[in-house]
Amino acid sequence: MRPSTLWFNLKQGIKNIKRNWMFSIASVLTMAACIFLFGIFYSIVNNVNSLTHKLEKEVPITVFFDEGTSEEDITKIGELIKARPEVERVDYESADEAWEKFSKEYFEGDTEAASGFKDDNPLVNSSNYQVYMNDIAKQGELVAYVESLDYVREVEQSKQAAETLASLSRLVSYASIVIIAVLLLISVFLISNTISVGISVRKEEIGIMKYIGATDAFVRLPFVLEGVVLGIIGAAIPLVGLFFAYNSTVQYIFKKFNVLTEIVDFIPVMEIYRTLLPIGLALGIGIGLVGSFLTTRKHLKV
Repeated sequence: MRPSTLWFNLKQGIKNIKRNWMFSIASVLTMAACIFLFGIFYSIVNNVNSLTHKLEKEVPITVFFDEGTSEEDITKIGELIKARPEVERVDYESADEAWEKFSKEYFEGDTEAASGFKDDNPLVNSSNYQVYMNDIAKQGELVAYVESLDYVREVEQSKQAAETLASLSRLVSYASIVIIAVLLLISVFLISNTISVGISVRKEEIGIMKYIGATDAFVRLPFVLEGVVLGIIGAAIPLVGLFFAYNSTVQYIFKKFNVLTEIVDFIPVMEIYRTLLPIGLALGIGIGLVGSFLTTRKHLKV
């Protein structure tokens, strides 16, 4: 198709938008709301996942060994655990290190009281591995594996913390999918209505075009381009607004709640937009294409 033909059809599509400006505005605003909410939920889900991943690294499982287990066997167990894909890192704590840590906390610096146990470590069987994970949802699977290893006496896990973090991540994801899906359907419906009105207004003109030999593609193209233009506008507005809103919200939260700066580490807006920008534009254009294509097939009969 020649550029001049494409330009002509694009101008026709823009004329349709102006002619049916009320429906066009409704379509753009609904799509903008949809993509804005998508951006909000996308940002929330990514930050929740980032926070969950950070907390996962602070919720280890502790592996204790049978009495009399040699250092060689303990090392082998550590190597097997480190080889698991869900394991982030493994820290080893010897019985002496465990006693030193315990005595400092329990005796509160009273070295004389602690020295009474100098040659008789009550935590002699407390050598352990602190296993930190990169996916806490797989904690149960890892615990079952570690418990099956030889020389492993006990595995302590934070089951409730694991279930809470995994449930939180799933809840946010599922809620986002449902809300966005509903808004996408509404956007397609409104764009379809907008283009239907445009087809009705130009019905006589379309009939003449077909009579003088215009191809099906030529007749359809202005309406398809109309949908694409509405989609691009409907995507651009929320993406620009969300960019500034995200930065402002993060700055406000850190300003009002200073304590969160040490707990929450928000993902930088440019990192969010590296994925959100192409997805948002694709959503806008896709909604416009789907709405216009379905409508032209139904009403133009070409």
